[in-house]
Amino acid sequence: MRRLRRRPGREPTIALINIVFLMLVFFMVAGTLAPAMEGDVALIQTSDLDGREPPNALVIHEDGSLRLRGATVPSATVAYGLLDEGAREAVRIVPDRDLSARTLLTVSNDLRRAGADRILIVTERGMR
Repeated sequence: MRRLRRRPGREPTIALINIVFLMLVFFMVAGTLAPAMEGDVALIQTSDLDGREPPNALVIHEDGSLRLRGATVPSATVAYGLLDEGAREAVRIVPDRDLSARTLLTVSNDLRRAGADRILIVTERGMR
């Protein structure tokens, strides 16, 4: 009786080659997406900027008082009337960190009743 020789199982070399090839293509593409910056360019630093309110923004203090362009205004409706035409499209509110949510909603509702379609709340991260 003859013994049958068993063939050794095939190794998955083609699958391994495909994976290595895909990794090679990925790194070639990813490495060329952003060209290198010129050496003589110095980037600005924003760590020392003052947090100033944007122009035409309605500032709401902790006690609920409203200021527009540095002047105190009696209500959100009056403030909306004082805004420029371009600023009325998207009214920007800069609330104090300690302002209550109830007061913020009241001011927002007053602005909506005055005619504001879009109200944006400016945060600390958005100002930088």
